Amino acid sequence: MKNILVAQSGGPTAAINATVAGVVTVALSSKNVGKIYGAKNGIQGVLDETFIDLREKIKNNEDLVLLSHTPAAALGSCRLKLKDLNKDKAQFEKIVEVLRKHEINCFVYIGGNDSMDTVDKLSQYCKNHNITDITVVGAPKTVDNDLVGTDHCPGFGSAAKYIGVTFAELERDCNVYKTKAVTIVEVMGRNAGWLTAAASLARVNGGKGPDYIYLCEPAFSTEKFIEDVKAKLDSQDSVLIAISEGIKNEKGQYVSEQVQSGAVDAFGHAYIAGSAKVLEDLVREKIGCKVRSIELNLMQRCAGHIASATDIEESKMLGMKACQCALEGENGVMASIKRISDAPYVVEYEAVPVSQVSNEEKTVPKDFMNKEGNDVTEKMMDYLKPLIQGEVSQNYKNGIPKQMILY
Repeated sequence: MKNILVAQSGGPTAAINATVAGVVTVALSSKNVGKIYGAKNGIQGVLDETFIDLREKIKNNEDLVLLSHTPAAALGSCRLKLKDLNKDKAQFEKIVEVLRKHEINCFVYIGGNDSMDTVDKLSQYCKNHNITDITVVGAPKTVDNDLVGTDHCPGFGSAAKYIGVTFAELERDCNVYKTKAVTIVEVMGRNAGWLTAAASLARVNGGKGPDYIYLCEPAFSTEKFIEDVKAKLDSQDSVLIAISEGIKNEKGQYVSEQVQSGAVDAFGHAYIAGSAKVLEDLVREKIGCKVRSIELNLMQRCAGHIASATDIEESKMLGMKACQCALEGENGVMASIKRISDAPYVVEYEAVPVSQVSNEEKTVPKDFMNKEGNDVTEKMMDYLKPLIQGEVSQNYKNGIPKQMILY
């Protein structure tokens, strides 16, 4: 019999709990699985031995469905970076000690770039020390969609759906007045503009959507930005703009650095929100019309009420794939999605070496963006549209969707 541990890390999404449900689904169906543990707050919970017995928490299929439809990280999350494998082995020794103490043979870690770094380091430690009784596997997650080794990431489709719908609704609202006005909406995305590109989905039913879309990959020119806005205002009253929070100038400096403190997180990443506010002030100064900035912030990653059914299903399937890999002893891999075709939309689930994923970043290809750097192409639309298909049937109580609380 094998005992399994699953944990979540990094920023939550509307689909990350579906991946846990996938892991649990396979574990419950296997005759070779004993205990099914969940660690509170990611790898920190492993170090602290704060485990939850998921067999006690998840009693039936209804619970699995409810968990799949619950946004954010039901097991809690963390942003703990493990130390250099070659310089400090104490953390890795402690993790192995804890896993063996609880007779845990399979560890599935769900997360993004930094979480896959943890999977890579821990699996490498096991390999280097001939530890064969513990298998470490990664399951992808990130609304940023910037993981390599997979066509797209769980959580991205639901966030993209929320963004597309939000821009479609904003476009309707912004166009009711004759007053000259500019609305600048900031979307998550540090170095990869996938989420901002999703604003283009507001056009799929014939709507105009945003007038301009500025991703963080091309160098951003404030002068060109003002020229673009003025050109639109010459022919229409309202201008709706989508920008990535991580837009940078030709020197690689974040536009938002003008209003940031310079603080960084545990992984050394700068806090970069505030680009829309900078551009709001710029438009007010250079053009003088009515202007507002909107920061979508956490709403784009926690909007479970408008999750993509495709995203939830794929997230669960990746959890199932990761659990299968762990049970079969495939140490140091990440479950991933391979796209076979756009129309009809067909994917396959596979496993890739996590060493090829950790600390890498998938940005938007040049042919997904127009030459002017202020919109996306049909290739991007073809890529995005399948990911937002289908609606999740929420279980409402007292007018609000019910949610699964694991601790």
